[in-house]
Amino acid sequence: MRKTRLRVGFTTGSASAAGAKAGIIFLIKGKVVKEVDIPTPVGKRLVIPIDSICGISPHKAVVKVIKDGGDDPDATHGACIKVIVELMREVAGEKRIDIRGGRGVGIVTRRGLPVSIGEPAINPHPRRQIMDAALEAFKEVDREDLRVRITIEVEDGEKIARKTLNPRLGILGGISILGTRGTVIPFSARAYKDTISLAMQVARDSGAEYVGLSTGGRSERLLREMLGHWREEAFVQIADFFRFSIEEAIAKGFRGVCFSVFPGKLIKMAQGHPYTHARKSRIDFSLLSSWAREKGISPERCLLISRANTAREVMEIIREEPLREVFLEDLTYRSWRVAQGFVGDATLSITYYVFDYDENFILKVGDEHL
Repeated sequence: MRKTRLRVGFTTGSASAAGAKAGIIFLIKGKVVKEVDIPTPVGKRLVIPIDSICGISPHKAVVKVIKDGGDDPDATHGACIKVIVELMREVAGEKRIDIRGGRGVGIVTRRGLPVSIGEPAINPHPRRQIMDAALEAFKEVDREDLRVRITIEVEDGEKIARKTLNPRLGILGGISILGTRGTVIPFSARAYKDTISLAMQVARDSGAEYVGLSTGGRSERLLREMLGHWREEAFVQIADFFRFSIEEAIAKGFRGVCFSVFPGKLIKMAQGHPYTHARKSRIDFSLLSSWAREKGISPERCLLISRANTAREVMEIIREEPLREVFLEDLTYRSWRVAQGFVGDATLSITYYVFDYDENFILKVGDEHL
């Protein structure tokens, strides 16, 4: 049967970057572009269509971009991202590019996110992407002296946000501007499982007896650095398919697997979730708090953990905790035991490499020779 290729979309960050670049070109050259070529956080290029450009004054323009989720539409698919570009004599803090959030972009009200409390929910990667797109526009219009203010708005952003996890995360008043890659990769559970299976078969056919399993690009890179003597084919990204990847490794005849994880996935694995995607699994912070109490974490920090919002916030709570590594080691062993439960009567060694959100290696649990 012929496989249908799923269409790749683009993120709200890419939409914002495109609007910024198009707005600068319009204000300096008077040119209404229908599409713009922009950089992405991973070094690739994207061509983004522009819905409309409207001049408010000689120094101010509004650009609209319709966010396209491709064949993996989420709550923001079809949202109108409105980018207001203003030429300034001076910009706050003497910045050449001042990026702000406007109506429909949420405000961060809780710890545990990569954006400070009180700031608009424009994450670091898309913020950098918007700046890079603006700098490219400066070069294209031959005006390196420009200073601009870029305000991102989202039509009906507050309404759209109710369909997302934002309210639970403490992001109020709108959506987040997101995107670590710039693109939205279509997600099909069956297709992704087929990809994992195929990648494992390639690894096995290459002679690998152990396979390195990561939940994404960053965790794979870190595991590669730890296991530099392994062949390239032995590393497979499994996304959220925790149990499936173990069962598939057994089916392919591997002797063992190495998981490379950050705290969020580690906690979900420890709590027994066979599939760790945010849509299907939640961290039980009360349970996590009780585990922390068992390992001697202070009552004050345990209370904060029970009230936490994200795994990142938990890591901040225990950052200065003397028993931090004891607690994280316990979480890793709990996850290891869950994984062994998925192995069942089969034989498969399980090893964990755990990293913090700053990409520092924390600990390893499992086979010593790996």
